Amino acid sequence: MTERAVATYTLAPPASATAPTGSAAEANATPVAKDDADVAFDNAACIGCGACVAACPNASAMLFTAAKLSHLAALPQGQPERERRTLSMVAAQDSLGFGGCTNIGECAAVCPKEIPMESIARMNRELLRALLKRGRGKGR
Repeated sequence: MTERAVATYTLAPPASATAPTGSAAEANATPVAKDDADVAFDNAACIGCGACVAACPNASAMLFTAAKLSHLAALPQGQPERERRTLSMVAAQDSLGFGGCTNIGECAAVCPKEIPMESIARMNRELLRALLKRGRGKGR
């Protein structure tokens, strides 16, 4: 019979934890404009089924990615990692070889949750914002 030593480990936050943490704030303590809430809820409805990618002649996943980014960018809770999230999700989409959007609209036409094409435009604005902010940060 062999003895097994018990290893002790020091718990540390994961290296990927970049946002401040703490107890959750009361949901009603953070006001959200109705238009922003509508955008967030409409985009949060995405179920990730892939119908948009299958219908797109370019095999673009931009509607799916845009729905996830638009949902989080519209709410105060999504602000701490807004730029990093946008850059990493778009980079992941590109690295997986999905095509680019050419505004044909087949994705929105087949989406069972009716995610609008406007979400792609919102994602492009978020990407531009993140790139500009990152560019300003490098000069410092």
